[in-house]
Amino acid sequence: MSDELPEALPKEPTGSISRRDFLKKTGWIAAGVLAPAGALELIFGLKGASSAQAAEAATTAQTVPHWQFLVDANKCVGCGFCVKACKLENDVPYEADASRTWVERHVVTKDGVSHVDSPNSARDGFTTPDIDIGEGKTLQINPEDIAKAFFVPKLCNQCNHPPCVQVCPVGATYKGPDGVVLVDRTWCIGCGYCINACPYGARFFHPVYHTAEKCTFCEHRISKGLLPACVQACPFAARRIGNQNDPTDGVAEVIATQRVEVLKAEYGTNPQCFYIGLDSEVR
Repeated sequence: MSDELPEALPKEPTGSISRRDFLKKTGWIAAGVLAPAGALELIFGLKGASSAQAAEAATTAQTVPHWQFLVDANKCVGCGFCVKACKLENDVPYEADASRTWVERHVVTKDGVSHVDSPNSARDGFTTPDIDIGEGKTLQINPEDIAKAFFVPKLCNQCNHPPCVQVCPVGATYKGPDGVVLVDRTWCIGCGYCINACPYGARFFHPVYHTAEKCTFCEHRISKGLLPACVQACPFAARRIGNQNDPTDGVAEVIATQRVEVLKAEYGTNPQCFYIGLDSEVR
């Protein structure tokens, strides 16, 4: 793959949805979800309509999906295919030291010390046992000293209570009715408040557009019935996505009925990225 960036990148990724268009298309549906049943007449223009019509409108509103992500840490091998696919799909320069999703390698030695690295966001996988400690330096660990080692994929948690949305002064970061937190590049002023507010380190400045960037569960794909790029690329099904509002959805059923964990639950953000097999060493 060429190391050179194209001379002119499009202002927005192919298939992206601007904040204005997104709200225009989904605003009425969102209103139907959030409003009490008694307000449906005003929202849907049902003044004088029968209760059956109002109930039908409410049912229609409730069909809006609520997306949840499921990561099985037991299945991740650190191959980096997910990171490659994400960069190519979402207009993040391949050689840039930034990514919407990344994979961490955790190595815990017998003395209880935890070492974590993610060279190039694990775009190329982990090609050496040496731990990347930054500035071109590595740390060699004797295999006999290792107590355990594992990989953990990370991405935006699409929080139900996203601090990034709360701090954005211009409304460029917003939460859609399907639960996905989005960024409108045309509104973002690059202040960085959202980047500082995210407790998961999931946001960064786009190296070309210089606006806030993050994972969106590939909103432009899932809204058309397609899988996120990282989910499609994972050869071991370590990444899956599901719709909480679909009673037949297998991923949602796992999240609702099996033992899953989230990152940094103590922050009260109510993250929508759930983990199977998450080690206690992971922060």
